[in-house]
Amino acid sequence: MILAGGVGSRFWPASTPSVPKQLLPLGSERPLIRDTVDRILPLIPAERLRILAGAHLSAPLLGELAELGPGNLLVEPRAAGTAPVLAWAAAELVRQDPDAVMISLHADHVIHPPEAFRALLEEAASLAVRHRRLFTIGARPTRPETGYGYIRLGADLPGGGCEVAEFVEKPDRATAERYLASGNFLWNTGLFVWRAADLLEQLTRWTPELADALPLAQAGDTEGFFRAVPTLSIDEGLLERSDRVGVVAATFEWDDVGAWDAIFRTRPADGNGNVGVGEVFPVDCQRVALYTSDGPVVAYGVEDLVVVRTAGVTFVTSPERAPDLKKLLARLPDELRG
Repeated sequence: MILAGGVGSRFWPASTPSVPKQLLPLGSERPLIRDTVDRILPLIPAERLRILAGAHLSAPLLGELAELGPGNLLVEPRAAGTAPVLAWAAAELVRQDPDAVMISLHADHVIHPPEAFRALLEEAASLAVRHRRLFTIGARPTRPETGYGYIRLGADLPGGGCEVAEFVEKPDRATAERYLASGNFLWNTGLFVWRAADLLEQLTRWTPELADALPLAQAGDTEGFFRAVPTLSIDEGLLERSDRVGVVAATFEWDDVGAWDAIFRTRPADGNGNVGVGEVFPVDCQRVALYTSDGPVVAYGVEDLVVVRTAGVTFVTSPERAPDLKKLLARLPDELRG
């Protein structure tokens, strides 16, 4: 299950509702969704992949994924958060195979190397079946990141992985530094592995917001299910409540590509720390990110900037302010927001 319905508003003006972040080349020369599918295909054949997104994204997603067809899409009637979407996907899967193991990925993450990623998914799937737990994948922190949630590790589980002692919201800088130094916390990647039937059982037990509506999803009444449920994240609605959650530590590099400053980590840099997408020319620059789909962009003698040119809009910010983009969008006129 590949979640591909987000807008990626922190990548304005390149990311819009019709061409969202997952369709942009932010991790390589190809769109993020293309990299995501290629990363998983050696493990999961195309006929067992499902892309979850709104109807307005069906055509552009399939346009990037030639080996997939309409049967690979699960079309969400509305954006309802990850808890309803994953519950619905699990119900669809259980109707086909009551013992199915479900892997939930995001369309817009950058992961290297793919071989280590696939090996860890196989390990997590084995643990999920053995322990009948819901497993999340945690990434080992490499910096005191304040933009991610964290997982505090609990007791070791037989055969690998740990219990989750606690999910922790995005910390301040001092707290993030303490987590990094302790070695007992992982970043919450939002990547999950579980038996689909176990997810439904845990939702029935711990998530009253969805429990009464689950029979609708299990009966195939997608429209009725989405009308009956609130918008809710899987972390808040289930994982922070359940006592049957495990975690395995990633053996790969991971980035959720959360805002424009992320491309300093996900794209190759020149000798001066400059990165670029499109026809860009950083001259005598230091730590400058240039992105264009609308003609050449030239930067000369500047440092610590992000410059984006697309669809007739030019956006300039610093890497430090890039994660605050939603605050800017709230102050812009509708015609600029896209």
